[in-house]
Amino acid sequence: MTTYDQGFRAAGPPPPAPPAATPARPAAPEGSRLARAWRGRPEDPRWARPALWGLLAVTTVLYLWSLGASGYANQFYSAAVQAGSESWKAFFFGSSDAGNSITVDKPPAALWPMALSVRVFGLSSWAILVPEALMGVATAGVLYAAVRRRFSAAAGLIAAATLAVTPVAALMFRFNNPDALLCLLMVSAVYCVLRALEDARTKWLVLAGVWFGLGFLTKTLQAWLILPPLALVYAVCAPAKLGKRIRQLLLGGLAMVVAGGWWVAIVELWPKSSRPYIGGSQDNSFLELTFGYNGLGRINGNETGSVGGGGGGGNGGGRWGETGIDRLFSSDMGGQIAWLLPAAFILLLAGVWLTWRAKRTDTQRSAFLVWGGALLMTFATFSFMSGIFHQYYNIALAPYIAAIVGMGAAMLWERRSTAAASMVLAATVAVTAIWSYVLLNRSSDWHPWLRWAVLIAGLAAAAGLLVASRLGGRLALGVAGLGLAASLAGPIAYTLNTVDTPHGGSIVTAGPAVSGGMGGPGGGRPGGFPGGANGGPPGMRNGNAQGQNGTGTGQNGQQGMIPGGGQQGSQQGGQNGGQNGQNGGFPGGGFPGGGQSQQNGTGQGQNGQTGQGQNGQGQQGNRQGMMPGGMGEGGRRGGGMGGLLDGPSVSSKVKAALEKNSGDYTWIAAAIGSQNAAGYQLATEDPVMAIGGFNGSDPSPTLAQFEAYVKQGKIHYFISSGGMGGMGGGPGGGNGTSSKISSWVEANFKKVTVDGTTLYDLTQKASK
Repeated sequence: MTTYDQGFRAAGPPPPAPPAATPARPAAPEGSRLARAWRGRPEDPRWARPALWGLLAVTTVLYLWSLGASGYANQFYSAAVQAGSESWKAFFFGSSDAGNSITVDKPPAALWPMALSVRVFGLSSWAILVPEALMGVATAGVLYAAVRRRFSAAAGLIAAATLAVTPVAALMFRFNNPDALLCLLMVSAVYCVLRALEDARTKWLVLAGVWFGLGFLTKTLQAWLILPPLALVYAVCAPAKLGKRIRQLLLGGLAMVVAGGWWVAIVELWPKSSRPYIGGSQDNSFLELTFGYNGLGRINGNETGSVGGGGGGGNGGGRWGETGIDRLFSSDMGGQIAWLLPAAFILLLAGVWLTWRAKRTDTQRSAFLVWGGALLMTFATFSFMSGIFHQYYNIALAPYIAAIVGMGAAMLWERRSTAAASMVLAATVAVTAIWSYVLLNRSSDWHPWLRWAVLIAGLAAAAGLLVASRLGGRLALGVAGLGLAASLAGPIAYTLNTVDTPHGGSIVTAGPAVSGGMGGPGGGRPGGFPGGANGGPPGMRNGNAQGQNGTGTGQNGQQGMIPGGGQQGSQQGGQNGGQNGQNGGFPGGGFPGGGQSQQNGTGQGQNGQTGQGQNGQGQQGNRQGMMPGGMGEGGRRGGGMGGLLDGPSVSSKVKAALEKNSGDYTWIAAAIGSQNAAGYQLATEDPVMAIGGFNGSDPSPTLAQFEAYVKQGKIHYFISSGGMGGMGGGPGGGNGTSSKISSWVEANFKKVTVDGTTLYDLTQKASK
């Protein structure tokens, strides 16, 4: 019995030992590249490479299917893509508009492929989203290659297929957030580290460093989350002397710093007066953004400038949900990523156990340690981070889970003649089937037969796997196929639902609505927190944010109540405030542009109306402090949270008004918050200034700067945003810059109403 089978003793012939290293490929005859691409490795079965191409083709169709139904998806990023397609300066910095007033709150690498696509094909949903879908297909291909090098073709196919049908992966590879590119870069980096572990060639570590550097330019420090386990595995397991291993790691680190640091250096050295403001920062510094709002703030919850200010998350995660070891298994998260998470943990333990006594440089054990280390580091961080955390972040886990499932399942299948291996394999399938039943039961009205079919098929397959070694070859393969089908049926069903449902806005979720969670068809429907339970925001339990009088009623809602709560929260309950709401509302009372903090929870603004919400048509008052039209369905002017989470729908009359003499202005309009501005910019394809950035809380522009722009004739209109008047009014929110600008405009310029939208003509003074 080989060292791989220590602890797995049973009667019967020993299983074949896996090769210690990949056999060298014979030299390919001239002109055979196409044939070899179709045939694959000489040692592969004839079906392996055609199966791979078939899988990638199906994945391509899946990710491209009805892709245009999501429109501009996250308009925040789509507006920046549009700007980058018009201005190379906006392209380089990742500006929200071609006038280069402010950037998005991320580095720009994820925007570059989409902006180049729009430059070539013109602005459209397909031009923006097709590059994302192709990244998904490429990620599946790289994952196959990474797993196949150390394991069988079947292991690579299982891994690639598992990734392709993971619901959150299917969601984000059809969306325009940075996570799609980040996932591709991380899988590519892991592939390079695994190649370096084979023969200690420095070039592979350097290339891995390049991918990590580009990952930093995609989503800053999240790209470096898996660096510690990968570096540790290489330092211990690489087939070279210790000194060489350390030097190689330093070279890889240098490549990472260069690949990610060149852009940062240029931005930090560029005169602030001639570049856009760094969105998401409070001092116009990308380094502050990196280590604050997008860095440690995500861990401890102290995210200055975020929604609700810079308060820490506290115990339990605050307004971003409960933290803890079970976080990713909860109603909010489970259906996104956790279908095969228990299986991955089981198979990771089995893989490490099977390879534990192998020599230090064993590449199969290294593969389990690399993928497993990445999984555990990401899982632990996501489970306990107190800052902003959305369900779609879980795409980062998808390739690590898929790789471990493919490797572990293939390794145990090869050893199925041993009782221990067959028992672990059977237990994995049984646990997966039972857990799938639980997840499907959370959407009990959605195809209720499916959960029973998955449970019965999975348990039957598990029973068959216990005696798989005694079955004939075809029957054993049939049992294995049944187990695989039962394990993937749940995520496939969720993925098909996700593909068939348009998604838009800032917060999107995969799959159908779940009881007790925040999932929901479409995820980012305009109005309310996208995907929120009954429109409720993250962290609100039993929160019904379908507001009456625009206040957002919530029962027993702790931390995360929407207006219907001032700084003190509502202690009185009733129609105009949250019942038993503690720390309800946003600091400063109601929503930006609003009045002072109100203990009764109404947060009504000065000289404002309560914003009666009838059928979601939120009529907006002057400087009102509440959400127009409540939270559930939202007003016609914008998406959830008064346009914070999704851009508004722009009528043809408003579009025509904004486009009139557009060539005479740097910005045809200015609006509070990036999503508000994005809707108008995408409708007109002209620059619209996003005052205050994404949250409306960035101190950009200052009131003095805005006054100077107006005096110079650079801005035509100010678009009244009602409930989005100045998120910065509360603690950590940019000193209320947005609110000050709103007040100044309202007091000094002519008000014009076009098709229900309130504009202020900044070229005409208000009559006294």
